[in-house]
Amino acid sequence: MPLRRFALLSLCVLLAACSKLNQENYSKLKTGMAKAEVETLLGSPTECSGAAGFSSCTWGDQQTFISVQYAGDKVLMFSGKGLK
Repeated sequence: MPLRRFALLSLCVLLAACSKLNQENYSKLKTGMAKAEVETLLGSPTECSGAAGFSSCTWGDQQTFISVQYAGDKVLMFSGKGLK
């Protein structure tokens, strides 16, 4: 049984280390980037909303997130919190 727990814990640590929500990827975001470029960098967003040619997408949760606002298909501005 202890071996299973160790394997599960190791997998969780490995998955957390592979998160795309990190300071390195955040620093790669630039205004004017295409939405497809952002999704290649960060993966699929947790949620998106928008109207009238503007949209906002968020990756993560309340403690750790990256939020990107778009005008059409291009990054207008972005913010992040809790990134390591």
